[in-house]
Amino acid sequence: MRLLLSLLLAVSSLPVLAAPQLDKLTLPKGFHIALYSDQVPDAREIALGTHGTVFVGSSDAGKVYALTDSNGDGVADKVRIVASGLRDPIGVAFHDGDLYVSAVSKILVLRGIEQHLDAPPKPELVTDKLPTEGHHGGKFLAFGPDGKLYVPIGAPCNICDPAPAHGKLTRMNADGSGVEDVAHGIRNTVGFDWQPGTKHLWFTDNGRDLMGDDMPSDELNEITRLGEHFGYPYCHQGDTLDPEFGKGKRCKDFVPPVLKLGAHVASLGMRFYEGKQFPTSYKGAIIVAEHGSWNRTQKSGYRVMTVRLAGSKVLSYEPLITGFEQNESAWGRPVDVQPLPDGSVLVSDDLAGAVYRVTYKP
Repeated sequence: MRLLLSLLLAVSSLPVLAAPQLDKLTLPKGFHIALYSDQVPDAREIALGTHGTVFVGSSDAGKVYALTDSNGDGVADKVRIVASGLRDPIGVAFHDGDLYVSAVSKILVLRGIEQHLDAPPKPELVTDKLPTEGHHGGKFLAFGPDGKLYVPIGAPCNICDPAPAHGKLTRMNADGSGVEDVAHGIRNTVGFDWQPGTKHLWFTDNGRDLMGDDMPSDELNEITRLGEHFGYPYCHQGDTLDPEFGKGKRCKDFVPPVLKLGAHVASLGMRFYEGKQFPTSYKGAIIVAEHGSWNRTQKSGYRVMTVRLAGSKVLSYEPLITGFEQNESAWGRPVDVQPLPDGSVLVSDDLAGAVYRVTYKP
């Protein structure tokens, strides 16, 4: 009886995933959303392999997943675990046949992974010289047009002055050498991409908490040169000094956001859309996953948004997917977006443990 009770308690303590409720989602006319896989607990960043493999980072027991759609029907028919036991491996990036994985203070690589999905290679160490703090320690990863691996280092707090070791975006060579700072004054970016044409790096940044329901806003930022400072912890949303760390500072001394995304929406993964399946008005637009608020009387976020641009000028900021939350109750939380070669877009959801595929057919 004692053993049975222990087993029941152990089972009851396991995290319960919310079931995907696609019938509650709303998309613009002509857009459709379907389940790509519901077998990816705590699904986070998405990366694409050369041969069609969809890699997904997660925090579920430190696992990294590989999804394959062998018959091309838009649904993953096989889900494999290619790494486990890592520390918060939310970030994945594919480069030259290898999968790079973030693990808080480390970056690891799985060599030639697509040829070994059923018997994954042991992760090799790229670097173990990143900060060890767990607060904002999970890292989104991406390789830039320069062939370098870009790695954010979030502030180890809600609000503090963590420079020079934290609150920035860095880059390094694929072997972990040549580390340099790219930008400063960043609280925690969990999504960035390079604009076609300009090759400028754009990133989302989460605003601080505990300043009220409507302050400060999350940010969408553009880096135009190395070394720019985006304000944290001194100035928020480009125009509001921090009540503690803003003393003696001026917001005009820092780079303002291109767009205020809204307070506490928790903007995470973002990608430029260059596919041909969606309407032409989406060409060159940014698609942003907003994970959703926790520090707000009424919830905000819990949606996927489209930011249309003309160069660096924002033309519109409109919903692509809503309905992950109704009546202050959320069943899903979007984390990342990833366009596929056919022009459809994948969306990861860590609350429902799922990946969705968005298509357009007028």
